[in-house]
Amino acid sequence: MNVEQIYKDSSALLEGHFLLSSGNHSKYYLQSAKVLEDPKTAKKLAEALAVQIKESGIKVDAICSPALGGLIAGFALATALDVRFIFAERVEKQMTIRRGFEVKEGENYIICEDIITTAGSALEAASQVEAQGGNVVAFAALANRGFCTRVGNNEPQKENCKLPKGTKLFALDDFTFEMYAPNDCPICKEGKSTAIKPGSRGN
Repeated sequence: MNVEQIYKDSSALLEGHFLLSSGNHSKYYLQSAKVLEDPKTAKKLAEALAVQIKESGIKVDAICSPALGGLIAGFALATALDVRFIFAERVEKQMTIRRGFEVKEGENYIICEDIITTAGSALEAASQVEAQGGNVVAFAALANRGFCTRVGNNEPQKENCKLPKGTKLFALDDFTFEMYAPNDCPICKEGKSTAIKPGSRGN
């Protein structure tokens, strides 16, 4: 499966001048919502991710995703694995599991995002699952920004990856783009554009 081509065909691999959630700038941005608006594509990607997880032999009882970006990917993965799906959401800036969702003692969870960057939001969701007695056995995403090491790729984990070393991360592909501090951004220095933030938190 050529995941990069799927993103391009969905107009989800954007090129321009972008402000990332980290505060850094980049020439490229992954907008997974554009990929996931097509149910057939979402199903195809989730099933490919489910194959990796099944082949690993991990026992999974449920999927939990951080809202908002992980919702569609997480639900599609839960459907492909035929397990329960719940989500965590921010309430007054604190990731919380509510809406009547119940984490049962000893259940095995995978935390699923659309894109894993540093995995900060995924870890916040994981902490809520664990606080209620669940076990987080792995993390998953359609795309990995290349900071964290995924199953099947032995690239060293970068310093800004927040996942503990040795954590299982399943993803379909790595997207490694150059990022720049705002005061060292070559696009800014050209003076032709201002960085925009197209992601869910800024738009």
